[in-house]
Amino acid sequence: MTFAVDVRDLTRAFGDFVAVDRVSFEVPEGEIFGFLGPNGAGKTTTIKMLTGLLAPTSGEGRVAGFDIRAQAEAIKQRIGYMSQLFSLYGDLTVEENIAFFAGLYGVAGPRLAERRDWALEMSGLGDYRRRLTGQLPLGFKQRLALGCAVLHQPPILFLDEPTSGVDPISRRNFWDLIYRFADGGTTVFVSTHYMEEAEYCHRLALMNRGRLIALDRPAALRARLTEPILEIATDHGPATAQALQGAPGVIEAAMFGRAVHVVVEHAASAAQALPAWLSARGLPSRGVTPVRPSLEDVFVSLVRLEGGVVAG
Repeated sequence: MTFAVDVRDLTRAFGDFVAVDRVSFEVPEGEIFGFLGPNGAGKTTTIKMLTGLLAPTSGEGRVAGFDIRAQAEAIKQRIGYMSQLFSLYGDLTVEENIAFFAGLYGVAGPRLAERRDWALEMSGLGDYRRRLTGQLPLGFKQRLALGCAVLHQPPILFLDEPTSGVDPISRRNFWDLIYRFADGGTTVFVSTHYMEEAEYCHRLALMNRGRLIALDRPAALRARLTEPILEIATDHGPATAQALQGAPGVIEAAMFGRAVHVVVEHAASAAQALPAWLSARGLPSRGVTPVRPSLEDVFVSLVRLEGGVVAG
């Protein structure tokens, strides 16, 4: 198997603070590889090392067959990179942004016209080509940034939280585009903290406190959580989750949308006991239902076992 990304014991320290701690993984060509974790987990720092923007403190890695230490410039020519800030210039028009990034990637002549037209069509911005980019809705900026990142048709695409702040419909449309790239053979490396997006990836790497705490297919990760889960419907979600932390038979309790998911030792006994426990504390519930584990449940459980998230 040929790997688009291959890293061993990758580490990055800033003084005494270790942002990425001996991370190892491989990404096969053509895979949609998800990097999942809370803010401060080390996702962006890892991506910066893989894209040649930041030198590792120790460890080794190869991207597109090139060494991340010695051949960073060669890597930059063979990847596309889109940050959560989209890296666009608001005072340039849509067409001018495309021309600027085409120049950076050496796309010129007849190919420039072809790739410009493709980017405008892909992003749905053909009618806005002379509009200032700063005046575009966020979803349009997102698609334009993606188009600019792949003007040179790189074999590997790095997306660092590309849907942050974007509405759910725009997020889904964006993932449709990601699938199109992967179907065409592009390796897509995407970081996110949206649990529902993680389901779209072929494999997921879960990070916390700079370390890789799990790596597998979404279905396999969900299968790891063997304890039963109950969903409690309540109008007092945060207080309910907090109160359940000390309840008998409760392993973990966390918010899940407006409800609370509770990992318990025994489903039947907990389903009977927990409503009374909450009611005695002035926290009435509207129902308790057994549910299958989601990736969010798995992540909460794994992070708890690894010492919790970084505060702040």
